Amino acid sequence: MDMNQYLSMFIDEANDHLQALNENMLQLESNPEDIAIVQVIFRSAHTLKGMAATMGFEDLASLTHQMENVLDLVRNDKLKMQDFIFDTLFKSLDALQSMVQDIVEGGDGKADVTSIVDNLQAIVRGEKPGSSPSGGAAGASASQSQAKTALELDEFQQSVLEQSMNEGHKAHYIEVTVREDCQLKAVRAYMVFDLLERFGEVVKSYPTVQDIEQEKFENSFSLYYITQKDAADLESMIMNVSEIGAASVMPLDKESLQQLVSSASSQAAAAVETPEKPSAPAQDQTAAPAAAASAAPKDAPAKKPAAGGAPAPSRTIRVDIERLDVLMNLFSELLIDRVRLEQLAGEIKRSELTEAVEHMTRVSSDLQNVVLKLRMVPIDTVFNRFPRMVRDLAKSLNKKIDLVITGAETELDRTVIDEIGDPLVHLLRNAVDHGVETIEDRLAAGKQETGTVQLKAFHSGNHVFIEIIDDGRGIDRSKVAAKAIKNGILTEEQAKAMSDDDIALLLFAPGFSTAEKISDISGRGVGLDVVKSKIESLGGTVLVTSTLGQGSKFSVQLPLTLSIISAMLIKTGDEKYAIPLSSIVETGLIKRSQIREVHGYKMIPYRNANIPILSLKNIFDIPGFDEENEEETEIVVIRKGDRLAALTVEEFIGQSEIVIKNLGSYLPAVQGISGGTILGDGQVALIIDPNAFIK
Repeated sequence: MDMNQYLSMFIDEANDHLQALNENMLQLESNPEDIAIVQVIFRSAHTLKGMAATMGFEDLASLTHQMENVLDLVRNDKLKMQDFIFDTLFKSLDALQSMVQDIVEGGDGKADVTSIVDNLQAIVRGEKPGSSPSGGAAGASASQSQAKTALELDEFQQSVLEQSMNEGHKAHYIEVTVREDCQLKAVRAYMVFDLLERFGEVVKSYPTVQDIEQEKFENSFSLYYITQKDAADLESMIMNVSEIGAASVMPLDKESLQQLVSSASSQAAAAVETPEKPSAPAQDQTAAPAAAASAAPKDAPAKKPAAGGAPAPSRTIRVDIERLDVLMNLFSELLIDRVRLEQLAGEIKRSELTEAVEHMTRVSSDLQNVVLKLRMVPIDTVFNRFPRMVRDLAKSLNKKIDLVITGAETELDRTVIDEIGDPLVHLLRNAVDHGVETIEDRLAAGKQETGTVQLKAFHSGNHVFIEIIDDGRGIDRSKVAAKAIKNGILTEEQAKAMSDDDIALLLFAPGFSTAEKISDISGRGVGLDVVKSKIESLGGTVLVTSTLGQGSKFSVQLPLTLSIISAMLIKTGDEKYAIPLSSIVETGLIKRSQIREVHGYKMIPYRNANIPILSLKNIFDIPGFDEENEEETEIVVIRKGDRLAALTVEEFIGQSEIVIKNLGSYLPAVQGISGGTILGDGQVALIIDPNAFIK
């Protein structure tokens, strides 16, 4: 069977399972006695193993199987979780992640994990009760000691088979033998069960599915099966599974069924139990009532139950990101045409046309909201990798740190989500490395030995705020200022006039660092300029507040979306520009006589303060407008964080929804321009980046 068509699905689901494994392992590390979490981890690992085996990634399946052996001992209360077991399991997850990443990049998912496997096997051997390993070979031999015999059925199971035969279905007794040299017996058995369940129902198996999954069987297993397939077809199908040595399929009628059941030994009856249905496709016992079995259409794949209960319709589907991008591009064109129609309707002034355009505007506005919501992704997709990262960093630095995450359900546009991960990683690593003190330093300062790092996300207006707060040592103003003066960034007079928050922002200057020793984890200032540049390229800002001895807060402000925004259209000379509304404080008029020159900068009075005023005409060398001879000029007050500036413009065109278009690689990067948009009359307006004008 060609598995390539399922590869993308495997990668998505494998990543989901690995993320769930990481999260649940962290939860288990906090509550090592909670067997319920172990059960969840075991089921997730088992499902991942089955998926990998089905796709042919045997190294991945084999390593996951070794993890299962350890988890099986824990969930059966035969092994207590300890630090070295957690470390080994986390290393196993890292190796699995690397294998999946290799598959993503076109590789075969193979890796040398011998040392990890040896450690896992050592854990199993070292925790065996008495003289035999728990749940391992001894458990297998217990099952193997049972005579290979027919299965005894209870009344319900027997009635399922008989009623199915009455209604035209075929019942079979199947025995399957796995080759002696097979390295992954449980995986091969899983593949047989998965194959059979596409064409019918397994009524009962021996050994139980749970024992088969844990390789607690010798080399063979048997089962009762309902289908429409003939015995010869079934034998051929089973023998096509790799490393299957033999397959015997016995067609049953009522007489042969009675003979088979009556010949079942009491020993076999004691061995056959009814385990809880696993989440894997291989299922056991009475998989469905007789009515459900008889209702199955000929050769139809068996419908598998949802994990933990009855089948339920799925409420979600996976959509390729490229399709969403195509949808957004098509809607962008529709929005441009809508603006054009609104303009034409205003010129023609016919009531019928105006009404139709107004209706189209309402409908397209609703459509715009739907399209934008489709692209919104919970920031949890970024946050969920941080607990594991902080845990590993804290262990390597010999620190105790609690990571508290709030607002993970906050949604951001996918384009922002894709870009914000790395800056947040760096800010978190800084908080762990330089923010939170060592255990000794915290105790000496009268603090709890466990430091706290908070990661918060929340909406405010058209922005999302992400805050990283630590209760560590804080930022030493004097040390930062001294370094800035030494590097020639500031003079002593300038440093004295700056607030603590302004001094803290110097950490984002290129190459700036106060660290006495640069670690391979992070260094305040080493890379923080890159963090700032990335956030500002997304139309965001970053602010720092800190109290010495109490901790620091890094606050990142981001726009909700980077695709369609509300903007103020303005005209200066022969050019039209768009300024994002999210950056505008207000608009107004200023008299030329109010403009003052202070230290070489032009300033205007604004709300009991003075703010710089900049001329768009001069910045972009715009022809067709002589603002120097104007007695008063219109201005736009823009904001970057808590800093303000004013831009002079010739006239305001009005507010509009605009589609952001990339300028492409043909044009060099223009300072102060973040992109372009197409207006209703077909003209192109450049989108101003206010962040570039405020330093």
